[in-house]
Amino acid sequence: MNKEITVKTPYQPLLAQSLKPGETIGFFSASAPVTATAPQRFARAQRFLQDKGFGLKAGLLTQKSDFYRAGTIQERAEEFNQLLRCPQVRCVMSTIGGMNSNALLPYIDYEAIRADPKIIIGYSDTTALLLGIYAQTGLITFYGPALVASFGEFPPLVDTTWHSFSQLLITPPALPYTYSQPTVWSDEKLNWDTAVPERPKKLYDNNCQFLGSGTVAGRVIGGNLNTLSGIWGSPYMPDIVEGDILFIEDSLKDIATVERSFNMLKLNGIFDRVSAVLLGKHEGFNDSGSGRRPIEVLLEVLNGQPLPIVDGFDCCHTHPMLTLPLGSQIQIDFERKVVELISVYLSSPAN
Repeated sequence: MNKEITVKTPYQPLLAQSLKPGETIGFFSASAPVTATAPQRFARAQRFLQDKGFGLKAGLLTQKSDFYRAGTIQERAEEFNQLLRCPQVRCVMSTIGGMNSNALLPYIDYEAIRADPKIIIGYSDTTALLLGIYAQTGLITFYGPALVASFGEFPPLVDTTWHSFSQLLITPPALPYTYSQPTVWSDEKLNWDTAVPERPKKLYDNNCQFLGSGTVAGRVIGGNLNTLSGIWGSPYMPDIVEGDILFIEDSLKDIATVERSFNMLKLNGIFDRVSAVLLGKHEGFNDSGSGRRPIEVLLEVLNGQPLPIVDGFDCCHTHPMLTLPLGSQIQIDFERKVVELISVYLSSPAN
């Protein structure tokens, strides 16, 4: 297995090519065994992408389970590496997150990634792989939908998730690209593994807020905040440097855990270096009776330190989900209340 360690933040980004209809998406389970535990949702997700014209290649741990995970560390690494090495696979997509994706990082075939860059996408615990791969190779990775968790969702929410995925990865738009925030969202735990919806989910009006002024631009880096602690200080955690825009989101945490996580960032000087924070919605946040929200906790931790914040960006565990290229340059216009992509994040065949 490859144990090479390289620089954390390569100066020259490595770019995958855009995804074309008819190409193959490979899927893997780096942690939780959701293809075994949610068969209805898994089947629905496969049909959704096949109906969009894509072929699917199942990872070797598909529908397998080793209690809390899909397989041993070596089995999970081999599943991922097989997809990286397969020339027909042009997008490598996680099925869901979990808790243990960081275990794969010493065993990933980084040379295969450099030799044949592919779109690598997922969220939650997959943050460890997305950031580790970026740190080791410079490949722009994508914080975005996972096969079962995202594309197994019912309409209309899955359709908005698909719209962002396809806009960014299948027909890359002209730059600057302005994200269109979903009009509604949901974090209701319902219809997870049912063949038909029990009822439609409760939908909430979008409440994304832009707390700042002027325009801020920088490299966007981050992911699931809880997962960052599993790679922090390692060669698989990219350096967060002056002017970066920190993207963070979390799921199903209580307020005490959120306060601790925000303080971890403060104690490491992150808020002194970044130019802004892009804070995703928190699915199923437990305020422990306080009535407070994550943004209020963050502002208390900042203790008056001025830092522009987007509160409630829809690249997170809630539905629908936007797709965000990690390592790319973005711009936040606090007057217009928009987030924009401003740098090339995929290559074209001509390149």
